[in-house]
Amino acid sequence: MLYLVNRTLQKASGNRALIARYHFFAQPVRAHTEPAVRASSKSLVRAINLDDPIVKAFPRPPHVIVQRFRNGATCFTAEHDGQFSGFLWLARNAYDEDEVRCRYELEPQASCAWDYDIYVEPRYRIGRTFARLWDAANAHLAEQGVRWSLSRISSFNVASIAAHKRLGITKLCSATFVVVGRLQVSFLPAPPYIHVSADGAKTPVIRLQAPSRSEAT
Repeated sequence: MLYLVNRTLQKASGNRALIARYHFFAQPVRAHTEPAVRASSKSLVRAINLDDPIVKAFPRPPHVIVQRFRNGATCFTAEHDGQFSGFLWLARNAYDEDEVRCRYELEPQASCAWDYDIYVEPRYRIGRTFARLWDAANAHLAEQGVRWSLSRISSFNVASIAAHKRLGITKLCSATFVVVGRLQVSFLPAPPYIHVSADGAKTPVIRLQAPSRSEAT
């Protein structure tokens, strides 16, 4: 129902209005485990920097990619027979939402990371690209002593939620944002619960607490 209301609102407003509902999850980072899928000579996953030629194939505006690297994000990219097939991004400490106005702060910082914008090219979505990306990210985070990777998934993205559930995610909370032009009304999982703003100077903050150590086993 909410999805249909959102689509109708977007169409009627010329995309000036939207409803976004997010679920926040914590995914355990497994140390000293075997990869979920075997290595393949045709499929490669690696960490890259802004100067890598494959960046030109990314399905995101160039200025967005530049800003992510400037903010210190880590990018893992997947390739199949030398062609771009997907990517996954990681951030530490905090993340500024790019669809609505909101900042996510991770606690405790030393043992948390934020994974976002996990993208797989359509023709590879029934394969193992997603699993290979997460294997690489998991190994990277484990080396840094990270125990949980936090993320948000749109409640409308049923396929992504299902894929993450297979990795043992724990739901933390949810939030809903109603945006009409510059006006944003945020329904938050903690005080003040409702936040109203009409400009970017007032941004709500959601503090996301990772599960306890015992829940990671």
